[in-house]
Amino acid sequence: MTTLHIVNKLPPLASCLRTARDGDTVLLIEDGVYGATRGGPAEAALQALGLGLRVCVLLPDLEARGMAARRVDTVEAINYGDFVDLVTHHTTCQSWL
Repeated sequence: MTTLHIVNKLPPLASCLRTARDGDTVLLIEDGVYGATRGGPAEAALQALGLGLRVCVLLPDLEARGMAARRVDTVEAINYGDFVDLVTHHTTCQSWL
């Protein structure tokens, strides 16, 4: 069983990363995209993750906040179609508010 963790604000990201398991995907959307930026508060935690956890950021949200050029290299940028694919691929979805 795999879970898609959808994080739309920065504060719950740390709890999400502690809870997520190998095979899960963490998707940063809305203001949660700040967690995917170099120099941001979550950069070290994202770079220290093992290979079993996939971390993605919704590119349109990142671009809307002018942060696309600061994306952490280990975070995959995706579009809305990819978002839909993630939802259908995972067994469960968990929203972190």
